[in-house]
Amino acid sequence: MQRFQDLKVWQRSHALVLRVYRLTKTFPTEERFGVTAQLRRAILSVPTNIAEGSKRCSNYEYAHFLNIAEASLAESEYLLTVSRDLTFAPAEQIRPLMDEVDEVSRMLHALRMRVVEHSSSSPI
Repeated sequence: MQRFQDLKVWQRSHALVLRVYRLTKTFPTEERFGVTAQLRRAILSVPTNIAEGSKRCSNYEYAHFLNIAEASLAESEYLLTVSRDLTFAPAEQIRPLMDEVDEVSRMLHALRMRVVEHSSSSPI
């Protein structure tokens, strides 16, 4: 079985977590328990669910956790959008993160489809 750390999608989502944490350090302090915390939780959920799912007993369960990671990534995308629109960070800083969110999303979807194909249970 492949270690989750060896998955390119996990590596990229982990790097994205680090980038988002650095960005949110610059957000207004009054947002520490608002958008900052929500964005950090959402983006951290992506590699966390990839890791947890990789250790599940069935491909069906693994695919389920990958789907949760996809949903957390979509939540992160929205929170980056609202952060840009509220001018917590300039668009020039948000745009590269959004591009990476899009790429990780494609990678996650492809991995989930491969896992579902190898599942003996009904797909998600």
